[in-house]
Amino acid sequence: MDVFILLVIRPGLENEVYEKLKNRPEVKEIYKVYGDYDIVLRLSIDGIKALDKFHDEVLRKLPGIELSETLIASSY
Repeated sequence: MDVFILLVIRPGLENEVYEKLKNRPEVKEIYKVYGDYDIVLRLSIDGIKALDKFHDEVLRKLPGIELSETLIASSY
Protein backbone atom coordinates (compact mmCIF):
# COMPACT_ATOMS: atom_id res chain seq x y z
CA MET A 1 0.00 0.00 0.00
CA ASP A 2 1.19 3.51 -0.73
CA VAL A 3 1.30 6.04 2.07
CA PHE A 4 2.27 9.70 2.00
CA ILE A 5 3.65 11.29 5.14
CA LEU A 6 3.95 15.06 5.48
CA LEU A 7 6.48 16.25 8.07
CA VAL A 8 7.09 19.51 9.89
CA ILE A 9 10.70 19.65 11.05
CA ARG A 10 12.29 21.85 13.70
CA PRO A 11 14.15 24.63 11.83
CA GLY A 12 17.75 23.73 11.11
CA LEU A 13 17.22 19.96 11.30
CA GLU A 14 15.63 19.45 7.88
CA ASN A 15 18.77 18.05 6.23
CA GLU A 16 19.51 15.72 9.14
CA VAL A 17 16.01 14.22 9.06
CA TYR A 18 16.08 13.98 5.25
CA GLU A 19 19.42 12.11 5.32
CA LYS A 20 18.20 9.65 7.95
CA LEU A 21 15.03 8.82 6.02
CA LYS A 22 16.17 8.78 2.39
CA ASN A 23 17.74 5.31 2.42
CA ARG A 24 15.07 3.53 4.43
CA PRO A 25 13.72 0.56 2.46
CA GLU A 26 10.09 1.70 2.94
CA VAL A 27 10.79 5.15 1.49
CA LYS A 28 10.21 5.17 -2.26
CA GLU A 29 10.30 8.96 -2.69
CA ILE A 30 11.32 11.82 -0.43
CA TYR A 31 11.21 15.55 -1.11
CA LYS A 32 12.09 18.73 0.73
CA VAL A 33 9.20 21.08 0.01
CA TYR A 34 8.10 24.67 0.57
CA GLY A 35 4.88 25.48 2.41
CA ASP A 36 3.33 24.27 5.65
CA TYR A 37 5.37 21.06 5.55
CA ASP A 38 9.11 20.57 5.19
CA ILE A 39 9.42 16.98 3.94
CA VAL A 40 7.06 14.71 2.01
CA LEU A 41 7.62 10.95 1.95
CA ARG A 42 6.02 8.25 -0.17
CA LEU A 43 6.22 4.85 1.45
CA SER A 44 5.39 1.46 0.05
CA ILE A 45 4.44 -0.78 2.96
CA ASP A 46 2.59 -4.01 3.64
CA GLY A 47 -0.37 -2.76 5.63
CA ILE A 48 -1.34 -0.87 8.76
CA LYS A 49 0.89 -2.89 11.09
CA ALA A 50 3.93 -1.98 8.98
CA LEU A 51 2.82 1.66 9.04
CA ASP A 52 2.46 1.52 12.83
CA LYS A 53 5.95 0.05 13.08
CA PHE A 54 7.41 2.78 10.83
CA HIS A 55 5.77 5.51 12.91
CA ASP A 56 6.79 4.00 16.24
CA GLU A 57 10.29 2.73 15.42
CA VAL A 58 11.45 5.30 12.89
CA LEU A 59 9.60 8.63 12.95
CA ARG A 60 9.05 8.93 16.70
CA LYS A 61 12.72 8.22 17.37
CA LEU A 62 14.03 10.95 15.05
CA PRO A 63 14.78 14.21 16.82
CA GLY A 64 13.44 17.25 15.03
CA ILE A 65 10.09 15.97 13.78
CA GLU A 66 7.50 18.28 15.28
CA LEU A 67 4.41 17.11 13.41
CA SER A 68 3.44 14.43 10.92
CA GLU A 69 0.34 13.91 8.83
CA THR A 70 -0.23 10.53 7.24
CA LEU A 71 -2.27 10.05 4.08
CA ILE A 72 -3.14 6.53 2.93
CA ALA A 73 -3.57 6.34 -0.84
CA SER A 74 -6.94 5.09 -2.06
CA SER A 75 -7.69 3.25 -5.26
CA TYR A 76 -11.22 4.58 -5.67
